[in-house]
Amino acid sequence: MNQENQLTEQNSEETEIDLLEIFYLLRAKLVWLILAFVIGGVIAGSITHSLITPKYTATAKMYMISASSGSVLDLSDFNIGTSLSQDYTELIKIRPVFNEVIDNLNLDMEYEDLLKKVDISVVGDSRLLAVSVEDNDPKLAQSIVNELVDTAVTYIPKVMNASENAQPTIAEYAVVPDEPSSPNLAKNIILGAVVAMLLVAVIFVVRMLMDDSLNTAEDVEKEFGIMPFTVIPEGDIEEISDEVEKAISKEKKKRRKKK
Repeated sequence: MNQENQLTEQNSEETEIDLLEIFYLLRAKLVWLILAFVIGGVIAGSITHSLITPKYTATAKMYMISASSGSVLDLSDFNIGTSLSQDYTELIKIRPVFNEVIDNLNLDMEYEDLLKKVDISVVGDSRLLAVSVEDNDPKLAQSIVNELVDTAVTYIPKVMNASENAQPTIAEYAVVPDEPSSPNLAKNIILGAVVAMLLVAVIFVVRMLMDDSLNTAEDVEKEFGIMPFTVIPEGDIEEISDEVEKAISKEKKKRRKKK
């Protein structure tokens, strides 16, 4: 047990030392990491701005039911509204509704193409449905979603054979979107910058881990378990040799003159 504990402690110490080496390495390369962060952000921003076509999302909202009696809502109205919200989410996507929208607007697309542009969701726990259409043309996105909700509120109740209190109404028509919904320029810039910095950091770490050369006395002690007696300092050996030779020759001449 003692030997196992010692091995565990030794392994943890070695791991800690390695992590410290990585930390010191990355700190030494901080300038390169910052440079990679900036360059990655610039490249990602340029690609997003120049090569990715912006898309716009227009959203209309449908209200599921009115009061069953007068202007007072009872519990059954809420239950019916919750159930119809889920039904309408799927029924709006049926082929006859989409085909009617395509014919009315003379769209050059098939049912599957339009389906990819449409997103339908229930707004929170309410009885509101948010119907959204995404397209490269903001005006076309608005036209499609408004035509879609107009078609849905007239076509689907007939399919469901719904009563008057179960028929939806249009709570809000879509307006032409001013700002693109995608791509997100700021998000892409940050993502590109972080990815570039991490990539450069990984390259530095991998190069350090693959470098098995012994550069310091600590490396020798770590590898062989012994401390070297001396370390040869770095420098230009040729220049040092010339200076030493000149000093030795001068010293010999002084000794000869003394003799």
